[in-house]
Amino acid sequence: MRIDAHQHFWDLGNEFTHWPTSDLKAIYRNFLPENLRNHLKEHKIDKTVLVQAAPNIEETDFLLELTEKNDFIGGVVGWFDMDNERFLEEFANYSKHPKLVGIRPMLQGLADDRWILRPEVKRSIQILIDHDFPIDILIYPKHLPHIVELLEEFPTLRAVIDHCAKPNIKDRQWDEWAKGMEKISQFDSVMCKLSGLVTEADHQTWNLEDFRPYIENIFNCFGPKRVMFGSDWPVCLLAASYDEVMEILQKNIPANITDQEKELLFGGNAKKFYKL
Repeated sequence: MRIDAHQHFWDLGNEFTHWPTSDLKAIYRNFLPENLRNHLKEHKIDKTVLVQAAPNIEETDFLLELTEKNDFIGGVVGWFDMDNERFLEEFANYSKHPKLVGIRPMLQGLADDRWILRPEVKRSIQILIDHDFPIDILIYPKHLPHIVELLEEFPTLRAVIDHCAKPNIKDRQWDEWAKGMEKISQFDSVMCKLSGLVTEADHQTWNLEDFRPYIENIFNCFGPKRVMFGSDWPVCLLAASYDEVMEILQKNIPANITDQEKELLFGGNAKKFYKL
């Protein structure tokens, strides 16, 4: 089964949808299942993981409703307030839904870089561990030390780093990112999504070679059994089409990767991680 492990939908008519904003012309419109189906068919993608793009519970409701009429959505990574004493109650209610497969706090946009280490949030982390429920981690390289600190306290947390922690490819950021990702990869319960890289490069002048060292480093750190493909569609349209995102990864996969390992990258690992 081929899986796109990271894509979004939004309807600008929803009162809880405050992003994208009008200055992002390429993606400032509705993106719904009918807009994605042809891309999935062309690339023989069987299922997708639909990820929240707004930090509120209404967004989670909206995404779960979309699964009812769209079989290709294998699962939803929703949003819940992990810094709230009612987290257990909400989690217990929503986790009964068969298509809720993960949770994503939007760490990249929070004022407190150490938010994930707050006592209330850590209580919520323990709840996820107790239920063997995974978390998507949306961060920048500056957050990596805090994620390492979290994992040192909770080494069995099943987590996936979205978008390779968003290295600044445009300015060739490397040391802070590479060292941080190497430390993260030491925790066997953590995976990494090869997604969202094109929007960290120069949107107008990127070329295929820009991404090779970053993709190779992720394979070197995590190995073929802990990486997964995600298109980050439609956010990727700021810099590249679905076809181009697929080409970036296919052309920069390490030469020694086997066909079996490619199957893990394009589906097997996501299926296992999200229990699809």
